[in-house]
Amino acid sequence: MLSCSVWAQSATGYFDKAMKKAEAGNTKGAIADYTKAISMNSKFVEAYQNRGVAKLKLNDLKGALADFTKTIDLDIMNADAFTGRANVNYKLQKYQETVDDCSASLGINPKDYIAYNLRGLAYNKMGDKKKACQDFTKAIELGSQSAAKNKATFCK
Repeated sequence: MLSCSVWAQSATGYFDKAMKKAEAGNTKGAIADYTKAISMNSKFVEAYQNRGVAKLKLNDLKGALADFTKTIDLDIMNADAFTGRANVNYKLQKYQETVDDCSASLGINPKDYIAYNLRGLAYNKMGDKKKACQDFTKAIELGSQSAAKNKATFCK
Protein backbone atom coordinates (compact mmCIF):
# COMPACT_ATOMS: atom_id res chain seq x y z
CA MET A 1 0.00 0.00 0.00
CA LEU A 2 2.76 2.43 0.89
CA SER A 3 4.55 1.92 -2.43
CA CYS A 4 1.42 2.94 -4.34
CA SER A 5 1.09 6.25 -2.52
CA VAL A 6 4.80 6.96 -2.91
CA TRP A 7 4.55 6.15 -6.63
CA ALA A 8 1.52 8.43 -7.05
CA GLN A 9 3.47 11.30 -5.52
CA SER A 10 6.38 11.13 -7.98
CA ALA A 11 6.62 13.26 -11.10
CA THR A 12 6.53 10.10 -13.21
CA GLY A 13 3.47 8.89 -11.33
CA TYR A 14 1.59 12.11 -12.04
CA PHE A 15 2.72 11.96 -15.66
CA ASP A 16 1.37 8.40 -16.00
CA LYS A 17 -1.93 9.45 -14.40
CA ALA A 18 -2.11 12.40 -16.80
CA MET A 19 -1.54 10.12 -19.80
CA LYS A 20 -4.41 7.85 -18.69
CA LYS A 21 -6.71 10.84 -18.18
CA ALA A 22 -5.77 12.25 -21.61
CA GLU A 23 -6.49 8.88 -23.26
CA ALA A 24 -9.86 8.76 -21.49
CA GLY A 25 -10.73 12.25 -22.78
CA ASN A 26 -10.31 14.02 -19.42
CA THR A 27 -8.15 16.81 -20.86
CA LYS A 28 -8.50 19.21 -17.92
CA GLY A 29 -7.63 16.45 -15.45
CA ALA A 30 -4.62 15.52 -17.58
CA ILE A 31 -3.41 19.13 -17.60
CA ALA A 32 -3.69 19.26 -13.79
CA ASP A 33 -1.57 16.10 -13.45
CA TYR A 34 1.00 17.25 -16.03
CA THR A 35 1.26 20.47 -14.02
CA LYS A 36 1.87 18.48 -10.81
CA ALA A 37 4.55 16.44 -12.58
CA ILE A 38 6.23 19.64 -13.82
CA SER A 39 6.09 21.19 -10.34
CA MET A 40 8.06 18.18 -9.08
CA ASN A 41 10.48 18.10 -12.04
CA SER A 42 10.89 21.43 -13.83
CA LYS A 43 12.85 19.76 -16.66
CA PHE A 44 10.20 17.11 -17.49
CA VAL A 45 10.24 17.57 -21.27
CA GLU A 46 7.44 15.08 -22.06
CA ALA A 47 5.15 16.65 -19.47
CA TYR A 48 5.52 20.11 -21.05
CA GLN A 49 5.04 18.60 -24.53
CA ASN A 50 1.91 16.65 -23.58
CA ARG A 51 0.47 19.54 -21.57
CA GLY A 52 0.95 21.73 -24.66
CA VAL A 53 -0.99 19.21 -26.75
CA ALA A 54 -3.75 19.12 -24.14
CA LYS A 55 -3.93 22.91 -23.94
CA LEU A 56 -4.09 23.10 -27.73
CA LYS A 57 -6.99 20.65 -27.63
CA LEU A 58 -8.82 23.05 -25.27
CA ASN A 59 -7.86 25.99 -27.53
CA ASP A 60 -5.67 27.55 -24.81
CA LEU A 61 -3.33 28.90 -27.47
CA LYS A 62 -1.27 31.10 -25.15
CA GLY A 63 -0.72 28.21 -22.72
CA ALA A 64 0.06 25.74 -25.51
CA LEU A 65 2.54 28.17 -27.07
CA ALA A 66 4.33 28.56 -23.73
CA ASP A 67 4.51 24.80 -23.17
CA PHE A 68 5.79 24.01 -26.67
CA THR A 69 8.37 26.79 -26.36
CA LYS A 70 9.52 25.42 -22.98
CA THR A 71 9.76 21.93 -24.51
CA ILE A 72 11.99 23.34 -27.28
CA ASP A 73 14.10 25.22 -24.71
CA LEU A 74 14.68 21.93 -22.86
CA ASP A 75 15.10 19.76 -25.99
CA ILE A 76 16.08 21.63 -29.16
CA MET A 77 15.87 18.35 -31.14
CA ASN A 78 12.16 17.77 -30.37
CA ALA A 79 10.57 17.90 -33.82
CA ASP A 80 7.06 17.34 -32.43
CA ALA A 81 7.36 20.42 -30.21
CA PHE A 82 8.27 22.55 -33.24
CA THR A 83 5.29 21.14 -35.16
CA GLY A 84 3.03 21.71 -32.16
CA ARG A 85 4.19 25.31 -31.82
CA ALA A 86 3.76 25.77 -35.58
CA ASN A 87 0.16 24.62 -35.23
CA VAL A 88 -0.45 27.19 -32.48
CA ASN A 89 1.24 29.93 -34.54
CA TYR A 90 -0.94 29.03 -37.52
CA LYS A 91 -4.07 29.38 -35.38
CA LEU A 92 -2.73 32.73 -34.15
CA GLN A 93 -2.28 33.74 -37.82
CA LYS A 94 1.49 34.07 -37.36
CA TYR A 95 2.34 32.51 -40.70
CA GLN A 96 6.07 33.31 -40.89
CA GLU A 97 6.54 31.78 -37.41
CA THR A 98 4.57 28.75 -38.63
CA VAL A 99 6.92 28.38 -41.62
CA ASP A 100 10.00 28.80 -39.38
CA ASP A 101 8.83 26.17 -36.87
CA CYS A 102 7.80 23.71 -39.58
CA SER A 103 11.18 24.15 -41.25
CA ALA A 104 12.92 23.53 -37.91
CA SER A 105 10.82 20.40 -37.38
CA LEU A 106 11.60 19.13 -40.88
CA GLY A 107 15.31 19.73 -40.28
CA ILE A 108 15.06 17.22 -37.42
CA ASN A 109 12.46 14.87 -38.93
CA PRO A 110 12.26 15.18 -42.73
CA LYS A 111 9.39 12.66 -42.86
CA ASP A 112 6.95 14.79 -40.82
CA TYR A 113 4.10 15.14 -43.29
CA ILE A 114 2.11 17.18 -40.76
CA ALA A 115 4.85 19.84 -40.82
CA TYR A 116 4.90 19.85 -44.65
CA ASN A 117 1.12 20.18 -44.81
CA LEU A 118 1.03 22.92 -42.16
CA ARG A 119 3.88 24.82 -43.80
CA GLY A 120 2.01 24.54 -47.09
CA LEU A 121 -1.07 26.08 -45.47
CA ALA A 122 1.05 28.91 -44.06
CA TYR A 123 2.71 29.54 -47.44
CA ASN A 124 -0.75 29.61 -49.01
CA LYS A 125 -1.90 32.25 -46.49
CA MET A 126 1.26 34.25 -47.28
CA GLY A 127 0.42 34.13 -50.99
CA ASP A 128 3.26 31.80 -52.04
CA LYS A 129 1.28 29.22 -54.01
CA LYS A 130 4.36 27.60 -55.55
CA LYS A 131 5.94 26.74 -52.20
CA ALA A 132 2.53 25.78 -50.77
CA CYS A 133 1.89 23.30 -53.57
CA GLN A 134 5.43 21.87 -53.29
CA ASP A 135 4.86 21.23 -49.58
CA PHE A 136 1.41 19.69 -50.15
CA THR A 137 2.95 17.39 -52.79
CA LYS A 138 5.72 16.30 -50.40
CA ALA A 139 3.20 15.71 -47.60
CA ILE A 140 1.11 13.56 -49.95
CA GLU A 141 4.21 11.51 -50.89
CA LEU A 142 4.71 10.89 -47.15
CA GLY A 143 1.12 9.73 -46.65
CA SER A 144 -0.95 12.81 -45.73
CA GLN A 145 -4.59 12.63 -46.76
CA SER A 146 -5.42 16.17 -45.66
CA ALA A 147 -2.60 17.48 -47.87
CA ALA A 148 -4.31 15.85 -50.85
CA LYS A 149 -7.46 17.83 -50.05
CA ASN A 150 -5.42 21.02 -49.59
CA LYS A 151 -3.61 20.49 -52.88
CA ALA A 152 -6.91 19.93 -54.69
CA THR A 153 -8.31 23.10 -53.11
CA PHE A 154 -5.37 25.49 -53.39
CA CYS A 155 -3.24 24.22 -56.32
CA LYS A 156 -5.43 24.59 -59.38
